[in-house]
Amino acid sequence: MRVDEIARHLNAAYEGSGNIEILAPAALESAGPHEIAFVGNRKAADHAAQSSAACLLVPNEFPAGRTLIRVDDPRASFATVIGLLCPPAPVTPGIHPSAVIHPEAMIAPTAEIGPHVIIGPQARIGERTSIGAGCSIGARVQIGDDSRLHPRVTIYEGVIIGRRAVLHSGCVLGADGFGFVRASSGYQKFPQIGSVDIGDDVEIGANSCIDRAALGVTRIGDGVKLDNLVHIGHNCVIGNHVVIAAQTGLSGGVVVEDFAVIGGQVGIGDKARIESGAVLGSGCGILTSKIVRKGQVVWGTPARPLKDHLEQLANLARLPKMRKEIAEIKTRLDQREDEID
Repeated sequence: MRVDEIARHLNAAYEGSGNIEILAPAALESAGPHEIAFVGNRKAADHAAQSSAACLLVPNEFPAGRTLIRVDDPRASFATVIGLLCPPAPVTPGIHPSAVIHPEAMIAPTAEIGPHVIIGPQARIGERTSIGAGCSIGARVQIGDDSRLHPRVTIYEGVIIGRRAVLHSGCVLGADGFGFVRASSGYQKFPQIGSVDIGDDVEIGANSCIDRAALGVTRIGDGVKLDNLVHIGHNCVIGNHVVIAAQTGLSGGVVVEDFAVIGGQVGIGDKARIESGAVLGSGCGILTSKIVRKGQVVWGTPARPLKDHLEQLANLARLPKMRKEIAEIKTRLDQREDEID
């Protein structure tokens, strides 16, 4: 694809030679004479002169002098370019002979069903959706158009998945929530009879789990992105365009509002609420029923506003010096007491 063609796709202006053929995207420091890279920050701009890239995606204030495409957000535009130069494998319609499809299942004619897939009764698979090898799709599951399930995804009965979903290998949707009632003889299981409803444009990472509701629905909004090894407990409600990084766990009944950002290894207690635009730093802990307010940035365990967390870290760093100073003061006081005696 030529530079001028890429610029047209981005609805952006280019400078230099528009006829250069771009074969692949690459990192700025390693890009070659037929590759495109991007300049995303000031540090990258300082090294751009040494790059051998054929073309650079740059911010509007970047100096002229080579083949460039000027865009408002080079990183986001680079993601678009990667999609243009490295498109996903096309869906090949058809059902592999080893797949086990219940006769009551409804498979769109343009869908692709891979080897050893199991699809239960009344399941519905949308147009141009790809189901990878070894996936298990339960009864009454609905999967929207243009979705892609990588190998060995497990979807329990009754789960609804929107359009353009991407589910990575090993993720499990609709398993029972962790619901037990203590009885005289031990713990009795509370039947988990709810469901899971996942919106459009959701991506779920490898080995992540979303539990079905005990009653009602565990709901994941449009545009949500979950990293690998994320656990969403029963009856959670996740708003639109929420991002959650790896090894994070949400207990039952947690509400996360639109555009919240949750870092890795975060633990969130039962029925906590994370309001829209809040940011939870990596490793922090949110106590049961805690509310993190709109746009707030919190860190630490228990989580507190970032300013307070940093102040506490600074105080902790001063403790060794303070301990030494206190010891010196005590020594001088003891000496003064000896002199008085």
